[in-house]
Amino acid sequence: MSDSRVPGRWRWLPVLVFALAVYVIVRAANTPQGDTPPPAGSSATPSPTPTGRPSATASAAAASSYDPADYAPQARDWARRTGVSAQLLMAILYNEAYKPHDPGLERAWQKYKPDASFGIANMHRAAFDETKKGRDFADRRWEELPDDRDLAIEAEAWHLHDLAAQLPDRWAAAYDRNELLALGYNTGAGNMLAFARGTPPGSQARAYLDKLHANWAKAGRAVGA
Repeated sequence: MSDSRVPGRWRWLPVLVFALAVYVIVRAANTPQGDTPPPAGSSATPSPTPTGRPSATASAAAASSYDPADYAPQARDWARRTGVSAQLLMAILYNEAYKPHDPGLERAWQKYKPDASFGIANMHRAAFDETKKGRDFADRRWEELPDDRDLAIEAEAWHLHDLAAQLPDRWAAAYDRNELLALGYNTGAGNMLAFARGTPPGSQARAYLDKLHANWAKAGRAVGA
């Protein structure tokens, strides 16, 4: 959700190749002699935790292939609970689906880039730790996001809720509420408020907003908006 990204799928090709290499090295180093690591596309069912969510240790349960529309029920549910737009929540998931969301690859890349974001909603550690305060996932850790997609969507929804609470009743910029929240999710609350006051977004923030517009109708169909 950082605004430092440059749009384009091909930019991630060298990143993916590097992360895959690191992932293979890490997995090989952590595999005891004589043990065979599970295949990358393993569909093993994760063990449930007392909260009903998948175990954070069952990374094999998260398939490497990913379609945000598969999580429309969770998006609708958490949107209803937090008072944000389900279409906005889903559109942001589409925006953030630009990179592979395999737990092993995410962790391998994070070893190389410690400030990388985690989970299908691409949330950074500081945003997650701030958002979880006083919530039912206050005891969960940011490191669990790659393995628990429901947790990632819940955190995304509450983060949007908290951003919405910071918006003034009226603003000067020609952006609607959902556009400002998307910009806030991508660039942070301070920038969102500056955009609301009329400060023009930079090129990367505008690109994020353009991508949101491109995904908007698809997101609406996914959640039945």
